[in-house]
Amino acid sequence: MFKKVSTVFILGFYTVFCSAQQIRPSKSSEIYRELKTLQHLPKVLYLAAHPDDENTGLLSWLINDQNVETGYLSLTRGDGGQNLLGTEQGAALGLIRTHELLEARKLDGAQQFFTRAIDFGFSKNTTDTFKQWNADSITADVVWVIRQFRPDVIICRFPPTAAAGHGQHAASAVVAEKAFKLAGDKTAFPDQLKYVNVWQPKRVLWNTFRFGGVNTTAENQLKVTVGQYDAQLGMGYGELAGLSRSLHKSQGAGTQSVAGIRTEYFAHVIGEPAKTTLFDGVAKTWTSQGNADIDQSLDKIISTFNFNHPDLSLPALFALRKKVMALKDTDLKKDKIKSLDNIILSCAGFMGEMVTNQAEAVAGDHYNFRLNLISRASNPVVLEDVKWLNQQESFNRKLSKDSLITIQHDIQIPADAALTEPYWLAKPATNAATFSVPNDTLIGLPEAESPLNVLLSLKIGSEKFQVKLPLSFKKLDPVRGDVVEPLRIVPALELKFAQPLYLVKENEDLHLSLNGKVNSNKKFSNGKLNLMYNGEQLGGADLNSINGKDFTVDYVIPKTKLASIHSSRLQLDANFVADGVTYNKKQVLIQYPHLPSLQYFTPATATVMKGDIQAEVKKVGYIEGAGDFIPEFLRMAGIQVDVLKDGDFSGNIDESGGNGSQNKLLQYDAIVLGVRANNTEKKLGRWMPFLWSYAKAGGNLVMQYNTNQDTTVDQLGMYNFSIANKRVTEENAAVKFLNPNHKLLNFPNKITADDFKGWVQERGAYFPSQWDAAYEPLFEMHDTDEEPLKGSTLYAKYGKGNFIYTPLAFFRQLPAGNVGAARLFFNFISAQKN
Repeated sequence: MFKKVSTVFILGFYTVFCSAQQIRPSKSSEIYRELKTLQHLPKVLYLAAHPDDENTGLLSWLINDQNVETGYLSLTRGDGGQNLLGTEQGAALGLIRTHELLEARKLDGAQQFFTRAIDFGFSKNTTDTFKQWNADSITADVVWVIRQFRPDVIICRFPPTAAAGHGQHAASAVVAEKAFKLAGDKTAFPDQLKYVNVWQPKRVLWNTFRFGGVNTTAENQLKVTVGQYDAQLGMGYGELAGLSRSLHKSQGAGTQSVAGIRTEYFAHVIGEPAKTTLFDGVAKTWTSQGNADIDQSLDKIISTFNFNHPDLSLPALFALRKKVMALKDTDLKKDKIKSLDNIILSCAGFMGEMVTNQAEAVAGDHYNFRLNLISRASNPVVLEDVKWLNQQESFNRKLSKDSLITIQHDIQIPADAALTEPYWLAKPATNAATFSVPNDTLIGLPEAESPLNVLLSLKIGSEKFQVKLPLSFKKLDPVRGDVVEPLRIVPALELKFAQPLYLVKENEDLHLSLNGKVNSNKKFSNGKLNLMYNGEQLGGADLNSINGKDFTVDYVIPKTKLASIHSSRLQLDANFVADGVTYNKKQVLIQYPHLPSLQYFTPATATVMKGDIQAEVKKVGYIEGAGDFIPEFLRMAGIQVDVLKDGDFSGNIDESGGNGSQNKLLQYDAIVLGVRANNTEKKLGRWMPFLWSYAKAGGNLVMQYNTNQDTTVDQLGMYNFSIANKRVTEENAAVKFLNPNHKLLNFPNKITADDFKGWVQERGAYFPSQWDAAYEPLFEMHDTDEEPLKGSTLYAKYGKGNFIYTPLAFFRQLPAGNVGAARLFFNFISAQKN
């Protein structure tokens, strides 16, 4: 059911990404391309499952060579993937990948869309996928995007078969075909028709591929040559595609910028077949729509366009605007006026921003803002009036050519202003695989438009424009230069536990701390801090005078109270109540150099893992892998963790197994290699002989999973084993113990089937497929209707020490507070103590 949302659509500049913090003129070459795109009516929607699934080479060609408006619809935001940058997983990773896609789109020029589907991790077929995804709701989302964007051609990256290589990939093709059939049907999802009209694309094509050893292309398929050199870009479309794809940094998707032409292949899926071009049978020009005068006007504007003085095109653009405004097709008119007004503002050289020195603001508080405006056109731009949120002021001021004007203004953030966070994370997900969206009309958008805008009324020539400028933060960074980002609304007081996880053994008191961060000068009186479990108060503190200062409160939950809670994993909640207002939000702030600052909020909670959790180690050496939380987890367990660097691997290697020069490494009870360390640590080749010598001399070497992509060393273990793309994706798959008496299953924790309950997303991935007889496999497991896999953990005695290779997904289980996974991991790192 679609719910009504109050949205003001303003004719004038509007960006589909809704994220621009400044209005800045496009380069002349970009304006020229936008004019040619305005002349071409076809649209293409590329559709796949995840960020980085898109064919950026094809997108770049469609936009820059064919001048066709193109969008990429990713069903998910990549929430279930892995992170090469940091420890973010789940929703946080999806937020990162959303903005990496937006950065990529800034380069290749495509638009970006999403559905509500959550990436729940690898699935092996569409049956598994649609057990998690509701096919009808995801199809409805795709229909909504089709009806809004109105593409003539839909191109799928994957087929609906096993050749897709991933159940979610195949599901994207299934949903695309269903949506194609329903988008033009008035009886399908009729609530959408309050906001959009039905739309029937011409066809769906499958962009066939050669991936690894899989070749789905054929010479009888439709072929298109792409990758041509573009003098205005100074590179070929394949080179641009490499730059765009390389912005998927969290996935390590760096891609070569390959010069030269290549062939793309397309197989027919549904609709009217294409015989010679992607756009067979599609109206390509304004003339074919009965508007030859618009084509004639655009021909003249393009042929006379002056790259040094784009403002000379303004009179002709104003005349063209009147013709477009006279169109009877309201959908086409609205779409093209949006593009045309963007072009006009760029030709006028208009720049506008509304900025403050504060990165964060609190609802109800006052802040000083600067409105910076400039125009570079000879034809003057007139600032008629400004609406400062809820206060209007007249100016009637001409913007002198190339002269910056700055207007200072104090703005009070509305008392009811919502916290700044992604719309899809503002409410709890409806289930594990679908985001809950507060207003259905937001579906498809990569992010919502800022609700806090200054509204400018401009006059350029005889035409009037209304322009939105979001409230923004601007600073000078000594490395990056000017940084302009969205103003982030935060609560007056944030609350969080000192750490997200606590481990407490049986018969122990739990010591924890709560931190309060005050973001306002407001004085909080008669405050009460509450610690809760399952609605029951476990503790509290009176805080009667907080005046702009942060605070910390320590708690002790006695063991008798913990013993009465019959759960090995419990979630504690905290809130602060003052003057009738409850504060219980914790900020999650994500900052990477290639992205704007990203923010969302979660309840102030902490997970407590309690029970028989033993670890017989005091000091661990750690080789960092890809975005690994485990070092922090081990520290929370009271274990000293040293992240090993190049200087820790020096001296002569003792091949005999004696202590020799390995004394420095032998100080560690265990050395652990993080996930994908062989893919991310390029010095591992030099370090491996030291690590083998460490194990041989009596050390305990634990290696987590790696992939076969971009590896540093070929041989990971002292004895050979080979890794394959074998995995167990069912997190509740039965686990068979091959040797229940093995020391790794009995010390210091007795491991049973109960320790494999409550796992999340998966058991593990990239299991070894073959191994030397010196290794002993510990477990057997498999997904439904598949052959048993024994490579989930391999153990080998090596000299006086141990080597353990485990692709079990500890990097997911430990942040989730899984007690059984923690007990098993502690057994692995305690092996040399047994």
